[in-house]
Amino acid sequence: MSELYRDSGVVLRTYKLREADRIIVMHTRDNGKVRAVAKGVRKTKSKFGARLEPMSHVNVQLYRGRELDIVTQAESVEPLAPMLSSLDRASQGLAVLEAVDQLSLEREPNQQLYRMVVGVLRTIASNPSPINVPAFYWKLLANEGMRPQLDVCVRCGESGPGTQLVAFDLNEGGVLCRACRSGQSISAGALSLLRDILGGRLAHALAQPESPVTHEVSALATRALEFHIERRLKAVAMFEAH
Repeated sequence: MSELYRDSGVVLRTYKLREADRIIVMHTRDNGKVRAVAKGVRKTKSKFGARLEPMSHVNVQLYRGRELDIVTQAESVEPLAPMLSSLDRASQGLAVLEAVDQLSLEREPNQQLYRMVVGVLRTIASNPSPINVPAFYWKLLANEGMRPQLDVCVRCGESGPGTQLVAFDLNEGGVLCRACRSGQSISAGALSLLRDILGGRLAHALAQPESPVTHEVSALATRALEFHIERRLKAVAMFEAH
């Protein structure tokens, strides 16, 4: 195995190390989650500049270390500026990064997750829709094998014309009819929007203006992801406040 290697990745978070260094946590295309030291990155004359900030999409060259790799080169793939142009974009981006950080595994390649995070950050930069983050969360869950059942009652299987699907139960993994209802209520509008997100009509979903329905889908997405990872998401509180 070569000690030097190249990859592309999205910076998920950073933290300080010693006086001038920083540890960079990335989800990379070919190596999954990578933790690496960027030496001297906090100095004003750092060769890395702002290229290794959270939400940055970069091409990197790394030296493989025993515990932490070392960043030897970093080039921006696309500018970070659009993500920082509004509080809405930045908070959506951070909510995305936290979810990816929870699902990305050390040294476990997950190219689908890489493509998804690059795609959603590009979408946020160009169109900060209120559905960006919840749609990403639902897509993440589906990718993890946790796609909810939205078309028939998960308990009794009813789906006829007269069947009203009125509840969503995380433990059951989907929607329930009036007779079987448990979990929490779900409106017809929220169920329709969820079907758009997971049924190939994402562009239509992203075009929806902020409304009680988008808030309902967003809150349910957060609860579903937290249920899956078994912990609270910190960034979501900030994202939902704006």
